Amino acid sequence: MKATIYDVAKKAGVSIATVSKVINNNTGNMRDSTKQRVKKAMEELNYHPNVMASALMGKGTKTMGLLVPDISNPFFSEIAKTIEDRAHEKGYSVIMCSTDENEEKEKKNVELLQNKLVDGFIVSSTYSDKSILQDLIRNGVPVVMLTQDDPAMDVSKVFVDDFKGGYEATIHHLQNGHHNIAIISEQLALASVKRTEGYLQALKTYGIRPRQEYIVRTRGKIANGIKAFDNLFQLPEPPTAIFACNDQLAIGVMLGAKERGIRIPDQLSLIGFDDTILATATYPRLTTVAQPIARMGKTVVNLLIEEIQLGHSRKERILYNPQLIIRETTGKAPKVETN
Repeated sequence: MKATIYDVAKKAGVSIATVSKVINNNTGNMRDSTKQRVKKAMEELNYHPNVMASALMGKGTKTMGLLVPDISNPFFSEIAKTIEDRAHEKGYSVIMCSTDENEEKEKKNVELLQNKLVDGFIVSSTYSDKSILQDLIRNGVPVVMLTQDDPAMDVSKVFVDDFKGGYEATIHHLQNGHHNIAIISEQLALASVKRTEGYLQALKTYGIRPRQEYIVRTRGKIANGIKAFDNLFQLPEPPTAIFACNDQLAIGVMLGAKERGIRIPDQLSLIGFDDTILATATYPRLTTVAQPIARMGKTVVNLLIEEIQLGHSRKERILYNPQLIIRETTGKAPKVETN
């Protein structure tokens, strides 16, 4: 026979109200020993609260939906872990969906999470059909954007200064004497648009005209980084430096360079973006632009829970500064041999 909240209260020797407070993470000044006694009773009785019933009573489900473009990208898996940890601290669970930058999946994932009665959404995926998210907002569903400052979305946003990151990465190459600098950006990501703008501004600062053949737009996967590298090094005048708009693309460049016998950083200087685990798991270790992943993950959860609980319409725009982490893949421009 399935255990009830009454059974838990009886076994723990507390009131039903006390059990309810523990379930809803509303324990206030409750003694830790009391909380542990209730949790132990729930575990021993294999008791699980009826989330659906709680939602129907207007109490919410204590769950949030997380939409990311590609969970195979270490940046999104790392920030998802931070989000999940912070949500659990606050008594919430997280259901994550990967959209794979596919319009059909974007729509289906929102419908799936709505059917799960999530209390709100964290959106880190660039939606090609904005109406999907705008319908949520019009219906009063709490939504917070992560990693992108989309002007079409009137919601709270947590993101890094992508323009500054792209600018500083390119300036670092320029300061090392490089003039033939290529960029490999993610074609669908709003963040990459800003990083590319930063790259172009840095070239302008040094009086260098951008070369269209050095601007590559692709999907942000390792295989595409390899392909982009191959295309760049088939040019009559290949670049001596590359700025890749995420670490996966940078790793693809490193693999492509190794295949062709191009030495990094002696013959090619390379910078990535994100500072994921990939950056220090490679040899040489990757110079990259770091995003404050832990701080961004915690902040976006705090903002969403505040909106869920208070229902206010105040919108926050939290902008973090990126940091260029110089490691072993950048160096001086190779000297031009003269006869």
